[in-house]
Amino acid sequence: MKRYEGLFILETAAKEEGLKETLDKISAEITSVGGKVETVQKMDKRSFARVADKKHNAGHYVNIIFESETSALDQLRHKLAMNSEVFRVLISKAPAPKPVTA
Repeated sequence: MKRYEGLFILETAAKEEGLKETLDKISAEITSVGGKVETVQKMDKRSFARVADKKHNAGHYVNIIFESETSALDQLRHKLAMNSEVFRVLISKAPAPKPVTA
């Protein structure tokens, strides 16, 4: 299994209460394709530099580091594309974790 970093932009209609539910759904999708979630980092709500339409001018950014088989990524992208709460997804290889030094 390889280590990946996923940047997820979530709909702004999801308030803070609904954000946790959406993150749980995303984590469940990752585990359903055989992956393992390592860390979830919620970032802020940010405005887009380029606005495609007036309905989507900002989004909640979330960074998730997970392990998965390379062959499962296409299936994961397809499942996330069907989720209306996920606006955009960018998945890239994550660097190896740095060892903790005392």
